[in-house]
Amino acid sequence: MRRDIFQAIADPTRRAILSLLALQAMTPNAIAEHFESSRQAVSKHIQILTECEVVKHQQTGREIYYHFNPEKMKEIDIWLDRFRKLWDDRFDQLDDILKDL
Repeated sequence: MRRDIFQAIADPTRRAILSLLALQAMTPNAIAEHFESSRQAVSKHIQILTECEVVKHQQTGREIYYHFNPEKMKEIDIWLDRFRKLWDDRFDQLDDILKDL
């Protein structure tokens, strides 16, 4: 099953992992240290993030480092942009109504 970026950000743990990886590349063990859940649960979240392509991995010797892929986040921005325009139009209409009061 192909996952998309919205599945990646649907879970609070995955959003927290993305926040960590946005700052620096990390190994799975280093990521797991920030959570109370099991290493296996964190690995499952990392797997989903990798399937969604929002996280990439790089093997360095015996260690695997996960990196945040900001390019993939553009999909969210494109999707939100349609709503942003709608919201702006509605707020402009509300401003016009409030000026008339």
